[in-house]
Parts: sequence; C-alpha cells; structure tokens
Amino acid sequence: MTKTYKIISWNVNGIRAVLKKGLLEWIDKEKPDILCLQETKAHPEQLPREVLEHSPYKSYWHSATSNKG
Repeated sequence: MTKTYKIISWNVNGIRAVLKKGLLEWIDKEKPDILCLQETKAHPEQLPREVLEHSPYKSYWHSATSNKG
C-alpha cells in the first residue's frame, strides 16, 4: 500500500507578517506532512519560540547571508 504525503510550499515574503495573520493556526488546520517556507526574511533567532518549536513539527533553517536577492 502506498502512503501519501501532504507537502506545501509557500513563498511567504516575510514570515513575521504571516505570523500576525494566523500562520500557526493555518498550519494546525492544514496539517501538512512537510511545509517549506521561502522568503522568510528572518533568521531563527529573530522568531518567537512557538514558531521554532511548533509541535509536532521540526524546523530546519537555511537563511540568506546577504540581502542581494
């Protein structure tokens, strides 16, 4: 039997803005197996703990080292 996965990829263009608009609630509603967020415009240390430790998910970050597009 084949297992299916729900994968969501989203260019958020700023994670702090979408957090204010209910990102965590949306994640809880959609329940993706894998969620990829691009253009977060933030480093992990700039975000609230509940974002980095949103259960049952694990987060992996690869932030830009410059603002050169």
